[in-house]
Amino acid sequence: MPDLSLDAEALYLELRDGVRRLLDPDTRLLGIWSGGAWLAERLAADLERDRPGVITSTLHRDDYGQRGIGRGGGATRIPFAVDGARILLVDDVLYTGRTIRAVLNELFDFGRPAAVTLAVLLDRGGRELPIAAAFAAAKVALPSSQRLRLA
Repeated sequence: MPDLSLDAEALYLELRDGVRRLLDPDTRLLGIWSGGAWLAERLAADLERDRPGVITSTLHRDDYGQRGIGRGGGATRIPFAVDGARILLVDDVLYTGRTIRAVLNELFDFGRPAAVTLAVLLDRGGRELPIAAAFAAAKVALPSSQRLRLA
């Protein structure tokens, strides 16, 4: 089955507009390593927000035993107090929901936010957990055997 290719820049512009509607003055951006981290950085610059934090799912993944720490990427860096914060999580692709579950576990290691909202560039379906994005720039239904490429 061929890969599905999507226009990443067009999706980003849609994401930027959707995120703008989700933000209030007190909401803090937090990008999920790695795809969500660069999206959050760009969104913060384009929307004139404070520099976002970065969060990793590495230590809370249910497949940690198979993956280990080597493929997890960067460390969590949250430049704001989590307790009582309104947080907008940003990621590139939402698939099974397992990364989001792991990220929420990591986030609560830092405190108890007032609210957490999720925005993604692409929701590809195939959820294994009851997790949904408040905003997705695009939604596509792909079989698990098909890969997705943002160009």
